[in-house]
Amino acid sequence: SSGINAEYGASAGFFVYFVIMAENGFRPSRLIGLRKDWDDMSNQFVEDSYGQQWSFADRKILEYTCHSAFFVSIVIVQWADVIICKTRKLSVFTQGMNNWVLNTGI
Repeated sequence: SSGINAEYGASAGFFVYFVIMAENGFRPSRLIGLRKDWDDMSNQFVEDSYGQQWSFADRKILEYTCHSAFFVSIVIVQWADVIICKTRKLSVFTQGMNNWVLNTGI
C-alpha cells in the first residue's frame, strides 16, 4: 500500500511540474537537455517552445514555482493516504472524521 502511494505522490508531483512548465511555454520535449542553459546566469535569453525569451531571474521564479507545486502535490497525496488508511474498512461517510487530533494534523 505504501509503495503504491509513493508512486502516486511522485506521479502527482511530476504531473504538476510538467503542467506548470507547459503552461509557461516549456513543453516536455523542450526540457530535455535544457539544464545547462537554464542554470547559466549569464544567459538571459533562454527560449521556450514558442520562442519567448526568459531571463535568469524569470527562469528561477518558474523553477521555484514548480518546486512548490511538486511539494504541495505530495502533501495532498499524503493527506489522502491518511484518510484512506483511516477508513480502510468503512466509508469515510460511515465512519466520519471524529478524530480531532488527526483533523488538526491534516
